[in-house]
Amino acid sequence: MSTKHVFCSFLLLLLVAFATPATAQTQTAAPLSIGQTFTLESKVLGETRRINVYRSQAYGQSADMPLPVLYMPDGGMQEDFLHVAGLLQVGVGNETVRPFLLVGIENTERRRDMTGPTTNPEDKKIAPRVGGSAAFRQFIRTELMPEIKRRYRTTSETAVVGESLAGLFVVETLLLEPTLFDTYLAFDPSLWWNNEQLLKQSPTVLAAYAGKPKTLYLASSNEPQLATSTALLAKRLETAANRSIMWYYKPLPEETHGTIYHPAALLAFRTVLKPVKANPAK
Repeated sequence: MSTKHVFCSFLLLLLVAFATPATAQTQTAAPLSIGQTFTLESKVLGETRRINVYRSQAYGQSADMPLPVLYMPDGGMQEDFLHVAGLLQVGVGNETVRPFLLVGIENTERRRDMTGPTTNPEDKKIAPRVGGSAAFRQFIRTELMPEIKRRYRTTSETAVVGESLAGLFVVETLLLEPTLFDTYLAFDPSLWWNNEQLLKQSPTVLAAYAGKPKTLYLASSNEPQLATSTALLAKRLETAANRSIMWYYKPLPEETHGTIYHPAALLAFRTVLKPVKANPAK
Protein backbone atom coordinates (compact mmCIF):
# COMPACT_ATOMS: atom_id res chain seq x y z
CA MET A 1 0.00 0.00 0.00
CA SER A 2 1.33 3.41 -0.96
CA THR A 3 2.04 6.19 1.50
CA LYS A 4 -0.88 8.12 0.01
CA HIS A 5 -3.27 5.23 0.66
CA VAL A 6 -2.03 4.87 4.26
CA PHE A 7 -2.56 8.58 4.87
CA CYS A 8 -6.09 8.46 3.41
CA SER A 9 -6.97 5.47 5.57
CA PHE A 10 -5.75 7.33 8.66
CA LEU A 11 -7.91 10.35 7.78
CA LEU A 12 -10.91 8.07 7.30
CA LEU A 13 -10.42 6.58 10.76
CA LEU A 14 -10.24 10.06 12.30
CA LEU A 15 -13.45 11.13 10.58
CA VAL A 16 -15.26 8.03 11.83
CA ALA A 17 -14.03 8.65 15.38
CA PHE A 18 -15.14 12.27 15.42
CA ALA A 19 -18.46 11.42 13.80
CA THR A 20 -19.32 8.94 16.56
CA PRO A 21 -21.83 10.48 19.02
CA ALA A 22 -20.26 11.50 22.35
CA THR A 23 -22.85 9.50 24.24
CA ALA A 24 -21.48 6.32 22.69
CA GLN A 25 -17.94 7.13 23.87
CA THR A 26 -18.70 8.04 27.51
CA GLN A 27 -20.34 6.21 30.38
CA THR A 28 -23.47 7.54 32.02
CA ALA A 29 -22.57 9.82 34.95
CA ALA A 30 -23.50 8.54 38.40
CA PRO A 31 -24.65 10.67 41.37
CA LEU A 32 -21.87 11.83 43.68
CA SER A 33 -22.57 11.49 47.40
CA ILE A 34 -20.58 12.71 50.41
CA GLY A 35 -22.95 11.71 53.19
CA GLN A 36 -26.57 11.10 54.05
CA THR A 37 -29.74 13.14 54.16
CA PHE A 38 -33.09 12.55 55.85
CA THR A 39 -36.18 14.47 56.87
CA LEU A 40 -37.51 14.89 60.38
CA GLU A 41 -41.10 15.75 61.21
CA SER A 42 -40.93 18.39 63.92
CA LYS A 43 -43.85 18.77 66.28
CA VAL A 44 -42.07 21.67 67.97
CA LEU A 45 -41.74 23.68 64.75
CA GLY A 46 -44.81 22.27 63.03
CA GLU A 47 -42.95 21.45 59.84
CA THR A 48 -40.62 18.98 58.12
CA ARG A 49 -36.90 19.69 58.39
CA ARG A 50 -34.18 18.29 56.15
CA ILE A 51 -31.01 17.14 57.88
CA ASN A 52 -27.69 16.56 56.05
CA VAL A 53 -24.99 14.43 57.67
CA TYR A 54 -21.30 13.99 56.89
CA ARG A 55 -19.08 11.58 58.84
CA SER A 56 -15.42 12.51 58.85
CA GLN A 57 -13.07 9.60 59.41
CA ALA A 58 -9.37 9.40 60.15
CA TYR A 59 -7.17 6.99 58.22
CA GLY A 60 -7.43 3.49 59.68
CA GLN A 61 -10.32 4.44 61.94
CA SER A 62 -13.23 2.05 62.32
CA ALA A 63 -16.34 3.17 60.43
CA ASP A 64 -18.52 2.57 63.49
CA MET A 65 -16.31 4.46 65.96
CA PRO A 66 -18.45 6.91 68.02
CA LEU A 67 -17.86 10.54 67.04
CA PRO A 68 -18.56 13.91 68.65
CA VAL A 69 -21.21 15.92 66.81
CA LEU A 70 -20.87 19.35 65.19
CA TYR A 71 -24.28 20.92 64.56
CA MET A 72 -24.66 23.70 62.04
CA PRO A 73 -27.60 25.94 61.15
CA ASP A 74 -27.41 27.06 57.51
CA GLY A 75 -26.69 23.40 56.83
CA GLY A 76 -28.39 22.94 53.48
CA MET A 77 -26.63 21.68 50.34
CA GLN A 78 -27.12 25.13 48.79
CA GLU A 79 -26.00 26.82 52.02
CA ASP A 80 -22.81 26.14 54.02
CA PHE A 81 -22.88 22.36 54.44
CA LEU A 82 -20.52 21.38 51.61
CA HIS A 83 -17.67 23.76 52.38
CA VAL A 84 -17.76 23.00 56.12
CA ALA A 85 -17.74 19.27 55.36
CA GLY A 86 -14.74 19.93 53.10
CA LEU A 87 -12.89 21.69 55.91
CA LEU A 88 -13.47 18.72 58.19
CA GLN A 89 -12.37 16.26 55.49
CA VAL A 90 -9.11 18.11 54.84
CA GLY A 91 -8.47 18.87 58.51
CA VAL A 92 -8.95 15.27 59.57
CA GLY A 93 -6.80 14.11 56.66
CA ASN A 94 -3.86 16.30 57.66
CA GLU A 95 -4.44 15.63 61.37
CA THR A 96 -5.17 19.23 62.40
CA VAL A 97 -8.81 18.47 63.31
CA ARG A 98 -10.46 15.57 65.11
CA PRO A 99 -13.12 13.54 63.27
CA PHE A 100 -16.66 14.81 63.84
CA LEU A 101 -20.14 13.92 62.70
CA LEU A 102 -21.34 17.06 60.91
CA VAL A 103 -25.09 17.62 61.16
CA GLY A 104 -26.42 20.34 58.87
CA ILE A 105 -29.88 21.75 59.50
CA GLU A 106 -31.36 23.06 56.26
CA ASN A 107 -33.26 26.32 56.60
CA THR A 108 -36.96 26.89 56.08
CA GLU A 109 -37.40 30.30 57.77
CA ARG A 110 -33.87 31.29 58.68
CA ARG A 111 -34.62 34.71 60.15
CA ARG A 112 -37.33 33.24 62.33
CA ASP A 113 -35.17 30.44 63.72
CA MET A 114 -31.96 32.40 64.25
CA THR A 115 -33.41 35.37 66.15
CA GLY A 116 -34.81 35.91 69.62
CA PRO A 117 -37.63 38.34 70.46
CA THR A 118 -37.05 42.02 69.70
CA THR A 119 -38.59 45.35 70.63
CA ASN A 120 -36.86 47.16 67.77
CA PRO A 121 -39.33 47.95 64.94
CA GLU A 122 -36.53 47.85 62.35
CA ASP A 123 -35.60 44.30 63.34
CA LYS A 124 -39.14 43.14 62.71
CA LYS A 125 -38.95 44.29 59.09
CA ILE A 126 -36.37 41.68 58.06
CA ALA A 127 -38.89 38.83 57.80
CA PRO A 128 -42.61 38.08 58.21
CA ARG A 129 -41.79 36.12 61.38
CA VAL A 130 -38.87 36.58 63.78
CA GLY A 131 -38.08 35.62 67.37
CA GLY A 132 -38.18 31.83 67.04
CA SER A 133 -34.76 30.92 68.44
CA ALA A 134 -36.16 29.39 71.66
CA ALA A 135 -38.35 27.03 69.64
CA PHE A 136 -35.44 26.19 67.35
CA ARG A 137 -33.32 25.27 70.36
CA GLN A 138 -36.16 23.12 71.66
CA PHE A 139 -36.28 21.36 68.29
CA ILE A 140 -32.54 20.66 68.46
CA ARG A 141 -32.66 19.52 72.09
CA THR A 142 -35.81 17.38 72.11
CA GLU A 143 -36.11 16.12 68.53
CA LEU A 144 -32.91 16.43 66.49
CA MET A 145 -30.34 15.35 69.08
CA PRO A 146 -32.27 12.19 70.08
CA GLU A 147 -32.70 11.31 66.38
CA ILE A 148 -28.98 11.73 65.70
CA LYS A 149 -28.15 9.49 68.67
CA ARG A 150 -30.64 6.90 67.41
CA ARG A 151 -29.23 6.85 63.87
CA TYR A 152 -25.50 7.21 64.52
CA ARG A 153 -22.86 6.18 67.03
CA THR A 154 -21.88 9.37 68.85
CA THR A 155 -20.05 10.51 71.95
CA SER A 156 -21.55 12.97 74.42
CA GLU A 157 -19.46 15.87 73.03
CA THR A 158 -21.30 18.47 70.96
CA ALA A 159 -20.42 21.70 69.17
CA VAL A 160 -22.30 24.31 67.13
CA VAL A 161 -21.07 26.66 64.40
CA GLY A 162 -22.76 29.64 62.75
CA GLU A 163 -22.17 32.94 60.96
CA SER A 164 -24.11 36.21 60.91
CA LEU A 165 -27.64 35.55 62.25
CA ALA A 166 -26.60 31.94 62.89
CA GLY A 167 -23.67 33.40 64.85
CA LEU A 168 -26.20 35.40 66.87
CA PHE A 169 -28.02 32.14 67.58
CA VAL A 170 -24.76 30.53 68.73
CA VAL A 171 -23.96 33.37 71.17
CA GLU A 172 -27.55 33.57 72.41
CA THR A 173 -27.53 29.84 73.10
CA LEU A 174 -24.30 30.08 75.10
CA LEU A 175 -25.77 32.87 77.23
CA LEU A 176 -29.30 31.53 77.65
CA GLU A 177 -28.90 27.73 77.45
CA PRO A 178 -25.19 26.94 77.84
CA THR A 179 -25.78 23.26 78.60
CA LEU A 180 -26.97 22.55 75.05
CA PHE A 181 -23.45 22.36 73.55
CA ASP A 182 -19.87 22.06 74.76
CA THR A 183 -18.22 24.24 72.10
CA TYR A 184 -19.61 27.37 70.46
CA LEU A 185 -18.21 28.88 67.23
CA ALA A 186 -19.63 32.25 66.13
CA PHE A 187 -18.39 34.29 63.16
CA ASP A 188 -19.59 37.88 62.62
CA PRO A 189 -22.52 37.32 65.02
CA SER A 190 -25.36 39.79 64.47
CA LEU A 191 -25.20 41.16 68.00
CA TRP A 192 -26.99 44.34 66.93
CA TRP A 193 -30.25 42.40 67.20
CA ASN A 194 -32.82 43.78 69.71
CA ASN A 195 -30.77 46.89 70.46
CA GLU A 196 -27.74 44.75 71.44
CA GLN A 197 -29.66 43.20 74.32
CA LEU A 198 -27.36 40.14 74.44
CA LEU A 199 -24.34 42.38 74.83
CA LYS A 200 -26.04 44.31 77.61
CA GLN A 201 -26.83 41.21 79.63
CA SER A 202 -23.58 39.37 78.88
CA PRO A 203 -21.47 40.71 81.80
CA THR A 204 -23.87 39.35 84.42
CA VAL A 205 -24.42 36.03 82.64
CA LEU A 206 -20.74 35.41 81.90
CA ALA A 207 -19.66 36.18 85.45
CA ALA A 208 -22.38 34.01 87.00
CA TYR A 209 -21.90 30.87 84.90
CA ALA A 210 -20.73 27.98 87.09
CA GLY A 211 -21.53 24.90 85.03
CA LYS A 212 -19.36 22.47 83.10
CA PRO A 213 -16.49 23.97 81.07
CA LYS A 214 -17.47 25.60 77.78
CA THR A 215 -15.42 26.81 74.83
CA LEU A 216 -16.28 29.85 72.69
CA TYR A 217 -14.52 30.95 69.49
CA LEU A 218 -15.36 34.36 68.05
CA ALA A 219 -14.21 35.89 64.75
CA SER A 220 -15.11 39.15 63.06
CA SER A 221 -14.71 40.62 59.56
CA ASN A 222 -14.05 44.20 58.47
CA GLU A 223 -17.74 45.10 58.74
CA PRO A 224 -17.58 47.95 61.31
CA GLN A 225 -20.73 47.30 63.32
CA LEU A 226 -20.13 43.55 63.59
CA ALA A 227 -16.43 43.95 64.35
CA THR A 228 -17.14 46.48 67.10
CA SER A 229 -19.84 44.41 68.80
CA THR A 230 -17.83 41.18 68.59
CA ALA A 231 -14.77 42.91 70.07
CA LEU A 232 -16.98 44.24 72.86
CA LEU A 233 -18.20 40.74 73.66
CA ALA A 234 -14.57 39.58 73.80
CA LYS A 235 -13.87 42.43 76.23
CA ARG A 236 -16.78 41.30 78.40
CA LEU A 237 -15.36 37.78 78.42
CA GLU A 238 -11.98 39.12 79.46
CA THR A 239 -13.51 41.16 82.28
CA ALA A 240 -15.63 38.25 83.54
CA ALA A 241 -12.51 36.07 83.76
CA ASN A 242 -14.70 33.01 84.25
CA ARG A 243 -12.48 29.93 84.34
CA SER A 244 -15.40 27.77 83.23
CA ILE A 245 -15.42 29.51 79.83
CA MET A 246 -12.40 29.09 77.57
CA TRP A 247 -12.67 31.70 74.83
CA TYR A 248 -10.82 32.92 71.74
CA TYR A 249 -11.30 36.02 69.63
CA LYS A 250 -9.80 36.37 66.14
CA PRO A 251 -10.33 39.61 64.18
CA LEU A 252 -10.02 39.00 60.43
CA PRO A 253 -9.98 42.55 58.97
CA GLU A 254 -8.94 41.24 55.55
CA GLU A 255 -12.29 39.41 55.26
CA THR A 256 -15.71 40.86 54.42
CA HIS A 257 -18.98 39.70 55.91
CA GLY A 258 -19.50 37.69 52.74
CA THR A 259 -16.13 35.92 52.87
CA ILE A 260 -15.50 35.32 56.57
CA TYR A 261 -17.16 31.93 57.12
CA HIS A 262 -14.64 29.65 55.41
CA PRO A 263 -11.36 31.17 56.69
CA ALA A 264 -12.79 31.70 60.17
CA ALA A 265 -14.03 28.12 60.33
CA LEU A 266 -10.62 26.83 59.24
CA LEU A 267 -8.90 28.71 62.06
CA ALA A 268 -11.59 27.83 64.59
CA PHE A 269 -11.53 24.11 63.81
CA ARG A 270 -7.74 24.02 64.10
CA THR A 271 -7.93 25.86 67.43
CA VAL A 272 -10.78 24.22 69.32
CA LEU A 273 -11.43 20.95 67.46
CA LYS A 274 -7.79 19.94 67.22
CA PRO A 275 -6.60 16.45 68.12
CA VAL A 276 -5.82 15.81 71.76
CA LYS A 277 -2.14 15.13 72.14
CA ALA A 278 -1.21 12.21 74.35
CA ASN A 279 1.09 12.99 77.24
CA PRO A 280 4.65 11.86 76.43
CA ALA A 281 5.94 8.97 78.48
CA LYS A 282 7.88 10.07 81.51
